[in-house]
Amino acid sequence: MPSLNKVQLIGHLGKDPEIKSFSNGGRIANFSLATSESWKDKTTGEKKEKTEWHRVTVSAEGAIKFIEKYAKKGDAVYVEGKIETRKYTDKDGAEKYATEIIVRPYGGDFKILSSKRTQENQSASEAAPEPFEDEIPF
Repeated sequence: MPSLNKVQLIGHLGKDPEIKSFSNGGRIANFSLATSESWKDKTTGEKKEKTEWHRVTVSAEGAIKFIEKYAKKGDAVYVEGKIETRKYTDKDGAEKYATEIIVRPYGGDFKILSSKRTQENQSASEAAPEPFEDEIPF
């Protein structure tokens, strides 16, 4: 039976993305993405909220250029990629595992759904800010 490894997330950037360059000329973009859900507790009536943090690594150069130029802390974004777990050795020599969402050149997507800066610039007007969507070709 075939299998599928596909993740789609809509959330907010926890901080400005970090761009790393390697000696071979390759680059990646790393950022944390927060997804939240809220509900009303049936017994107490209290509003509850839970936030999950996801590590995202983008290796598509076109997307990296876009992220480097436009993506900022607080932006609402859409990410589509794969879940991958990698093994590494920390500075103390202990083996560790990291699970990340990987956005590759083909089979991934990154879009800014709304920008915190756009909302702040329009906050003086009475009209609600309109979200914008910028798409990266992969």
